[in-house]
Amino acid sequence: MSTNSKPSSDYPSLNGKTGWLQRIAEYLLSLPRSVKRAILLTTDLVASLVCLFLALSLRYGDIAHNISPIILLSYGTLPIVGLYLIGFYKGVARGFLDTVMGSVAKLFFVLIVVYEIIIYLNPSEDIPRSVPIIFLFFFFIWLWNSRLIIREILMRWSGRAQRRLKDDGVYDNVVIYGAGEAGRDLLEGLRNSHKYNVVAYVDDDPQLVGAYLLGKKIYPAHDLVSLVEELDIAQVFLAIPSISRAQKRQIIDKLSGIAIKIKELPSLEEIADEKVTVSSMRKVDILDVLDRQTVEPDAKLLQLNIKDKCVLVTGAGGSIGSELCRQVIKNKPKCIVLYELSEFALYSIHQELTIKQANTPAYQDIKIVAVIGNVTNESNLLRILNLYNIQTVYHAAAYKHVPMVEHNPFEGVINNTKGTYHCARAAIAANVETFVLISTDKAVRPTNVMGASKRLAELVCQALSHTDSQTCISMVRFGNVLGSSGSVVPLFTKQIEQGKPITVTHPDVTRYFMTIPEAANLVIQAGAMASGGEVFVLDMGEPVKIVDLAQRMIHLSGFDIKDAAHPDGDIEVIFTGLRDGEKLYEELIIGEDNVESTDHPLIMQAIEHSFPLDELESVLFELNEKQKQFDVIWLKQQFKQFVDGYKENTE
Repeated sequence: MSTNSKPSSDYPSLNGKTGWLQRIAEYLLSLPRSVKRAILLTTDLVASLVCLFLALSLRYGDIAHNISPIILLSYGTLPIVGLYLIGFYKGVARGFLDTVMGSVAKLFFVLIVVYEIIIYLNPSEDIPRSVPIIFLFFFFIWLWNSRLIIREILMRWSGRAQRRLKDDGVYDNVVIYGAGEAGRDLLEGLRNSHKYNVVAYVDDDPQLVGAYLLGKKIYPAHDLVSLVEELDIAQVFLAIPSISRAQKRQIIDKLSGIAIKIKELPSLEEIADEKVTVSSMRKVDILDVLDRQTVEPDAKLLQLNIKDKCVLVTGAGGSIGSELCRQVIKNKPKCIVLYELSEFALYSIHQELTIKQANTPAYQDIKIVAVIGNVTNESNLLRILNLYNIQTVYHAAAYKHVPMVEHNPFEGVINNTKGTYHCARAAIAANVETFVLISTDKAVRPTNVMGASKRLAELVCQALSHTDSQTCISMVRFGNVLGSSGSVVPLFTKQIEQGKPITVTHPDVTRYFMTIPEAANLVIQAGAMASGGEVFVLDMGEPVKIVDLAQRMIHLSGFDIKDAAHPDGDIEVIFTGLRDGEKLYEELIIGEDNVESTDHPLIMQAIEHSFPLDELESVLFELNEKQKQFDVIWLKQQFKQFVDGYKENTE
């Protein structure tokens, strides 16, 4: 489906010749404000007199009655004077609001009292006491409906509606899912939009089906798919701020296979915090297309190793490291040290946290320190740990891009494995209370250097945890995170925006996914549960076929898939072949029966084989010399000796 929707029936004449109603509207809009006000005053005066005669006729049964014309004119004019005095005619009909009519209702209540006093003091005119009530009731109905009609006509035929179509004649027909207060507010916010034309509502409440909200019909939710085709819908706006992820996924599943954009309102929490308005639409979270349910974090676990403590994060500028820093500062540490090799990445996260600190009174006493450093420099690490009395270390620094590390194997192992060794040794020497290594599912039966280097890092931490030290060392292993640097999601998003084919390595490749914030807070919670030497494994849900993810992202962006069956589609999915070291699927545990549950539903503990520290150290001590010789064969022999299931370049 193209997003260049055809004009709906709401604007019938704008597609062809200019109609006489449009010409009248344009003429009236071009008049001076004073003239337009005079026209409204005169019209309302005539309507007021008509309403007065109707009230008398209803009371007496006929219009003919011996009441002075002057008295009748005075009765009919008094409401107009009152309306003028309260500023009713200062705004144009397009600015008509319910609050204005509220003021009119108060005025008319006062006028009823005035009329009744006049009738009591002047009984000779023979005007029944019920006439003013009937008269003002009729006149109120006139004012309300006339302004609504005028506003609708002006919005339909005015230059604003015309400009909507002048912009290359392109706008999107939209259906709003949810006919509640949020849906009503959303339509109000979109009335003057040059991009969107709301044509209908859909709602799950059968009591609302068939009714109209602000002139738009409400259809049953189960008719959504047929409505997309029938009304040429280009976008669906979810106007249910409290909707659950499961409900959202059901709606998305209904529209699977249809090229249509789906956008949603922000959450109730964001609206309440005034971070966004109710009309702030955004793309549906990609997590909503995945079969994954999240669990609310345990506040006690989040704070255990952070609150009022000094915390250091290595790789603080990376995807996981930066999110760990955000989560850490939320839990109000005494001090947070950002340890990062990349100056730009360090600057970015430091600026972000300092700005957040400046805008949040609760963060004012937190010390934020930025340190440029390499995790392989143990002496510098030890100096920093002692200088700032660090109690908790989150070790997120690593080279993680599989093809890149595959072509630079020694750099990957020295940074990922030996860097972890030096970092953990420095933590032990500085009597750090807690040390948490961020690992990966690629460490399980790896077919690449990156995964093997991370498994060796786990083994190093396991061995060091068995030494006589006060430092509690643990590891947390999880899969891909959505939106991280190098992740397929930002790559696919960029390719779709550019109209380029989406590149997938293999039609059968699958991956686990979770969001960066969820991964970070689960890392913190897992670290708080450790007693020493544990390999924690995060529950990643069901694995996702990458090709399915790509196709779903194409549909959610409002495009059709281009393939052999649909040669006229918009975006093609092409397969480029597995990259060096890439596996078809990832695993989280090495064995089948070596995993135990914990008190947290999304955190498991893997029971895996370890090696003595001296055996691992003998390998680490040779690394630099073997790097000079670029002895990759020796390196991979070490992988085969220490890393369970390692296979070189196996699909």
